Amino acid sequence: MNQIEIDGRYVGEGKSCFIIAEAGVNHNGSLDCAKKLIDTAKWAGADAVKFQIFKAEDIAIPQAKKAEYQKNTTSRDESQFDMIKRLELSEDEFRHLANYAKERNILFLSTPFSISSVNLLEEMNVSAYKIASGEITNYPLLEHIARKGKPIILSTGMCTLEEIGEALKIINEAGEKRVILLHCVTSYPVKIDEINLKAIETIRNAFKQPVGLSDHTLGKTSSIAAVAMGACTIEKHFTLCRNLPGPDHKASLEPIELKELIGAIRDVERAMGNGIKKPTLEEEKIKMTVRKSLVAAIEIPKDSKITQEMIGIKRPGTGIAPKNLMSVIGKRAKIDIQKDSLITWDAIAE
Repeated sequence: MNQIEIDGRYVGEGKSCFIIAEAGVNHNGSLDCAKKLIDTAKWAGADAVKFQIFKAEDIAIPQAKKAEYQKNTTSRDESQFDMIKRLELSEDEFRHLANYAKERNILFLSTPFSISSVNLLEEMNVSAYKIASGEITNYPLLEHIARKGKPIILSTGMCTLEEIGEALKIINEAGEKRVILLHCVTSYPVKIDEINLKAIETIRNAFKQPVGLSDHTLGKTSSIAAVAMGACTIEKHFTLCRNLPGPDHKASLEPIELKELIGAIRDVERAMGNGIKKPTLEEEKIKMTVRKSLVAAIEIPKDSKITQEMIGIKRPGTGIAPKNLMSVIGKRAKIDIQKDSLITWDAIAE
């Protein structure tokens, strides 16, 4: 399956890269901040804006520990449960955000972390489901999402090829074949020498599905390179300000950086072209100016037998091409050929 339709837009081989601006939890639990993130994603030119929808009670026990990066970006005295609870938005707030995104004419996506969250998104009639890397072994959730009849975007951080294949099998058997796989390294931020962009091709060859990148590196380089390698989708975290408190801000792009990234991706797409090697229109205009021709290195009298010493190679390229040098040597001049004049076929004979 080379292309998948999401909300009337085809994603995959031969199509423009589908860019997801990942707001995640960078709203810090504020509806107003979340709306500003939607505005920013639209302004930057993203195709979709994505949030994470959850209830702390559904995804973590009170004793669950934070990841190390979360300890480094939030209070070490706060539990993972309390941190997640602090970052929740209500169901009504999510409904409001979905409507607001529709008003702003940008696709609203969300990552659910529980079956109840999936059901809420289904009520909101989302166009596709994003599944986070950490849920790829959560087969009940995969099955529940797959039965909704919507395209799925599946991140593959922390996975082996075998685990990706097992997850796809669960999804396919539940009735959904439209899956976009995202290569991902689940680290915040990912070190540049660990992003392993060649895995995009490995995953594509292994599963014959559209493949993109969920990019957790700092900066824009990896996303831009991934598009040049054929990534059909780019997902990138962004924030209103990296200095805001919260677990994901430090590894996110600020608004102008997001806009620059999207602009660079579109430039890369234009630069990729169609792969046909032939002169462009501009090259055709300049070709005869910068190519060279055979010219008279000295004055060549009429009826002289032309030798190699009589011939020079200079611009412009409107005369006999240098590749035909051996076809000219040994011919006789039909007319006097002045020094530095172009040698033409009309001026020579056997």
